[in-house]
Amino acid sequence: ISTMETKPVITCLKTLLIVYSFVFWITGAILLAVGVWGKLMLGPYISLIADNSTNAPYVLIGTGTVIIVFGLFGCFATCRGSPWMLKLYAMFLSLVFLAELVAGISGFVFRHEIKGTFRRTYTEAVKHYNAEDEASRAVDNLQHKLRCCGVYNYTSWLESVYYPSNGIPASCCFNSSDCQPEDLRNATVAPSKVYHQGCFELVTSFMETNMAIIAGVTFGIAFSQLIGMLLACCLSRIITANQYEMV
Repeated sequence: ISTMETKPVITCLKTLLIVYSFVFWITGAILLAVGVWGKLMLGPYISLIADNSTNAPYVLIGTGTVIIVFGLFGCFATCRGSPWMLKLYAMFLSLVFLAELVAGISGFVFRHEIKGTFRRTYTEAVKHYNAEDEASRAVDNLQHKLRCCGVYNYTSWLESVYYPSNGIPASCCFNSSDCQPEDLRNATVAPSKVYHQGCFELVTSFMETNMAIIAGVTFGIAFSQLIGMLLACCLSRIITANQYEMV
């Protein structure tokens, strides 16, 4: 193939790879934004969901930042037409692909374990609730925002150390203006003042319902890396084979 015939092919591949790199860069920006949002908004809840996932927002922030940097590197490598840079970019995309694939499969396979961990950590948080520490504040926020009460229902609070002297927490009330402390200490009156839906069922049913969507999006993003790898490898090979240089 002559140089004249190769130039349009290289131009086409470069255009496609730049567009892909830009989209890849956007996904990094989204991950970074979600990580920051997660740290600011979901920080108090993370300790209730899993013991070892308190660093999840930092993982998203770190991953997003790395993807942004390599997305820009991909655009630069494409514009320069440097074979070794393109190969490095393809190698990075392959690592991202493998990482996302493993994360997606792990989340799907261990979803029951995640539910079990949430049940255990949330039960412990309710049992040792004191209305002051971080776990207690997380329980209050969760109950108030999701409009639920206790692990399975409001009776979960009967086993907490808080109940004997304080009753059911006010965060369980569906009408805060008509929910007095004495009502919450009264086992007969309290059931008519609080939510009956348990938080465990509410959270886990949401996870189950959206698991297929989350898995689909994760695998879709993961396999999109293959497109970038293919484009980068093809462009690198054509440039190397034809000793093509940018003027």
